[in-house]
This record gives sequence, C-alpha cells and structure tokens, in this order.
Amino acid sequence: MLVALTSGFTLSTAFRTVAAMLAAPLQQDFALSPQALGIFAGTFHFAFGAMQMFMGISIDLYGVRRTILAVFPLAIGGALLSALAPGFGWLVLAQALIGVGCAPAFLVCTVFIARHFAPARFAALSGAAMALGTVGMLLTGTPLAWVVQAWSWRAGFGVLAALALLAWMWMWRGVHEPAVAATADAPPRESLAEAARRFAALLALPHTWGIVALGAVTYAALIALRGLWLGPMLIARHSWSLVDSGNVALALSLVALAGPLLFGRIDPGPAQRRRWLLACTLAMAALFAALALRLPPALEVALMLAIGLLSGFIVLQYADVRAAYPAQLTGRAMAVFTMAMFLGVAALQWFTGVVASLAQGRVDDPFGPVMAAIAALLVLAGLAFARLPQPPAAGG
Repeated sequence: MLVALTSGFTLSTAFRTVAAMLAAPLQQDFALSPQALGIFAGTFHFAFGAMQMFMGISIDLYGVRRTILAVFPLAIGGALLSALAPGFGWLVLAQALIGVGCAPAFLVCTVFIARHFAPARFAALSGAAMALGTVGMLLTGTPLAWVVQAWSWRAGFGVLAALALLAWMWMWRGVHEPAVAATADAPPRESLAEAARRFAALLALPHTWGIVALGAVTYAALIALRGLWLGPMLIARHSWSLVDSGNVALALSLVALAGPLLFGRIDPGPAQRRRWLLACTLAMAALFAALALRLPPALEVALMLAIGLLSGFIVLQYADVRAAYPAQLTGRAMAVFTMAMFLGVAALQWFTGVVASLAQGRVDDPFGPVMAAIAALLVLAGLAFARLPQPPAAGG
C-alpha cells in the first residue's frame, strides 16, 4: 500500500520539477521574462502549500485513501490543460490545478507510516518513500528533455497526464487502510470547525516557528536548483544543449534519490538530530555560495550533485516534526510542515525570478546573484532554527 501511495508522490515530484527542462521552450513560445518564469514554476508550489491545512484536516477526519483519491484527479486535469494551454494565463491556471491535485501526495505517505509503523522506523521508511518519490525527478531529466526536443513541451505534459492517471488507478486498486475498531470510550468525531481550530493551535506553539523557518527554505533551495534554474544556468553559462542539461538533471535526481535512504539509515535520534539539521543546512548554504561563482562546468556539476546528495537530510526534518507533536496531531503537524515547505518553494521560485530579472543587464551572469541569494536564505533559516524555541522533546 505504501508503494502505491508513493506512486502519487512520484508524479507530484515530476510535476514540481518540469520547469528546469521546459524553461527555454516556454520562454521562446510565450516570450517569458525570468520573473514570469518564476511565477510559472512557483504557482504549483503555492497551490500545493496553501492546501496543506485542508489536506491535513481531511486525512485526520476522512483517511488517507479518500483524500488522495478525491483530490489527485485535479492533477490529471491540470496536466491536460497545460498540454492544451493557448496562453501563459491558462498555463498558470493549469499549474494551480496540478498543485492542488498533488497537495496530499507526500503527506498521505508520511501519515500512513506514522499511523501503521513503529516510531523507530519512521525516519527509515520516510526516507525510502522519499527516495521512491524522487524517481519523478528522473522522469523530468533526460526523458522529458528528449520528449521536448523530439516533439514539444506540450507532449511532455501529455505524457505526465497519462502517468498520473495510471498512478491514480494504482492507488484506487491498492490502497485500503486498516480498519480502526470503534470503542465505547472513543472520543466523538471532530467537526471541521474543531479540526481547523486545532490546526491553527499548532501555530501558537512556540517551537512550531523554528520548524517552519527551516522547512520553508531547505527543500525550496533544492527545487529552485533542480526544478527551475539548473537548465537555464547550464545553457547560458556553458552553451549546453537541452538534452545535455537533462543529463545533469537526471544525474542529480539519481543522487537525490540516494540521499533520503542514506539519512534515513543514519538518523542520529532525537538527542542529536537538531544539531545535524543545522550542520547540514549550513553545508548546503556553502555549496550554493560556491555555485554563485562562475566555475568550470565539471566543478559546477559536482557541486550540484553534492547538493542533491546532501538534500537527503530533509527526511530528518520529517522525523523531527514527528517527535515534536503528540500522535493525535500527526496529520496536522505534518501538514503544517509540508505547507511551510511548499509555500517556501513558491516564494523562493518567485523571489529568485525577481533576482534574476533585476540582475539581467546589470551583471554578466544573472545566475550568480540567484545562487548567492539562496545561500544567504539557507544561513538565515539555520540561524532561526537554532535560536527560536525548541520542542520540549528536544530538550530546549
């Protein structure tokens, strides 16, 4: 069942990383500025993040299966609309539909693991699910670049729509949550209003804000590179072809697939986990700072691959969230964190698009300021995570 659920997350990962391969043809077809490109890439993530509160409530009230089966068809429709979009406005609307449709994709995986497996296995299983989901990045590397180069970017969206339909059918056939026996002393079922109030109450807990601050930047940094700027940067800096850039995206995706498995296995546990999170965040900032320099292509590719591997530490953030809240709030706590992650991705896509637009014409390499801005935000997020109140379980 977990593998079937992960198929939806795989397609979600594919949809959120298409911009790196589609940026050049979209700019050509619709005459997009870097800022408009950032809006295109960020719309999926904004819609995805904005829906997390509702997805968390739905999962807690109605279950994993009902939530994902009801919502995921929007992603299929959004992909079809993208393939047929007559203009940029329709393309942005389609990205919003895909974002809403994919909103519960990883959340259902983490909640399913938290509910049906022992806490000690959470990090390892979440890492495995995240690694399987990263297969979606493989689809939007060389394979998508080949489809776009051979046919068009519209054909790429058509292929993704067909794969999303297959994933929905697999989840429909394969996911059946274990029944929970009713007991006489079981609490009454929450109303939607009560569930929303309890969701909002998580934001009143002091330790939530450090989790949110870090969550809003770490994954966003990876997706800004892999999902948006990798292709345009290699093409502009080194005159590479779209397929050459797709090969690098494919390699980064393979390395990123291994990262969650690695960090899930070496999770140091609650006593040391937060120190690891801070150290990994600062290390990722250093790698982005190096990418801000215009280096030989082989060295830049090596830095990108290092970022992909290191990004696996994000699975430890999920374990940190799991340990920071009581079991009955798992769905909503994961939703708060996921909402922070994807609103952060949307904000960073937009922000780096603005940075690139402002840098264009003022410096020879507009991607340098983009990478430097990401590095600075990672440092600020790490400092906020370390300085803001800690969860009681973390020892303050």
